[in-house]
Amino acid sequence: MKRIYAMMIGALLSVMGGSAIASASGESPAAHASSAATVVLRHTHVGTILTTSSGLTLYEFTRDGSHADTCVKIKECARFWPPLKSAGRPTAGAGVKSSLLSTITLAGGVKQVTYAGHALYTYSADRPGSTGYVGVNAFGGNWDALTATGAAVK
Repeated sequence: MKRIYAMMIGALLSVMGGSAIASASGESPAAHASSAATVVLRHTHVGTILTTSSGLTLYEFTRDGSHADTCVKIKECARFWPPLKSAGRPTAGAGVKSSLLSTITLAGGVKQVTYAGHALYTYSADRPGSTGYVGVNAFGGNWDALTATGAAVK
């Protein structure tokens, strides 16, 4: 069911165009990189997971290797699953291990936040507190949330 729902949303957003995606997330793509990202823990019905400071669920992509972003190499992937960007060293909220936070460098020098080696992404249609896309299969891999230890929540 999640997969069908995600595909329907993806098709709708694709028809609506790129500007709809930025507004659907509640943040502009540039907003992710305007300052140092803060990663926090949030209690949800799927467990205690990593989120942005504004409450958007953070996802890992199971096709990624350690400290790598595979999504940027797949057509349209980053449009739906934008990387969590940071203009400086990312900061850890309560319960988040700062020693597990890092960044990788994408094309153009953009820094993407990683946690325990997992590149972090948001989903373009998510709202703060939403977990409906946890475990969705899209672009050849699963999009799982992460715990404070870096373990996948499917």
